Amino acid sequence: MSDSDSDPPTLPPDTLAILQEFYKENDLKKEKLLEAQHGTTHVEDLQLNEDWQLSQFWYDDRTATRLAEEAVSIAGLQGRIACLCSPTAYKKIRVLKPESCTSICFEYDERFGVYGSDFVFYDYKEPLKLPQEMKQSFDVVIADPPFLSEECLLKTAQTIRFLAKDKVVLCTGAVMEELAYRLLSVKPCIFVPTHTSGLQNKFSCYCNYDSQLLSLE
Repeated sequence: MSDSDSDPPTLPPDTLAILQEFYKENDLKKEKLLEAQHGTTHVEDLQLNEDWQLSQFWYDDRTATRLAEEAVSIAGLQGRIACLCSPTAYKKIRVLKPESCTSICFEYDERFGVYGSDFVFYDYKEPLKLPQEMKQSFDVVIADPPFLSEECLLKTAQTIRFLAKDKVVLCTGAVMEELAYRLLSVKPCIFVPTHTSGLQNKFSCYCNYDSQLLSLE
């Protein structure tokens, strides 16, 4: 074996620079998350990456804003909003809602625990494992089942019916239209949700009431 064969492998300088920048950004995000958990930074400044293993696909700003405006208009000054597996809508709602309005983020991803009492751990596989005092206590529920499957929609619908007084906004694949109507009496809206990463599957927004905002493109 020559001396060159025994040397450790090295990356080209440009590749190494990209890798170092990636690690630097990841370390900065971890640092901000820890600071938020300890109350030393503002949670609104957090930018959490999608975790595709959890089937996370963040809404773009257009979609998050429209859903937040819809929810806040329904809830009013002292209403209650549930965001079920839709953390980007929740984050925008925090910005737009009046202080007297309550919004809760129901999420499996415990990184969102930085929102303190506004975070409730949620696993769609245990759809009714939630505080009983939340039963039918929300003026509007915005839901986005994490997986495009009948089983996931069936169980998420159980949770929606548990949480909602009456009004429901559901964002999921267009292929789920018939099942969504059977489970929740929701119909497709003109408004079509879009995502920062762009999804291959056709996506739709559904609701079970007449909405002016969601009847616009």
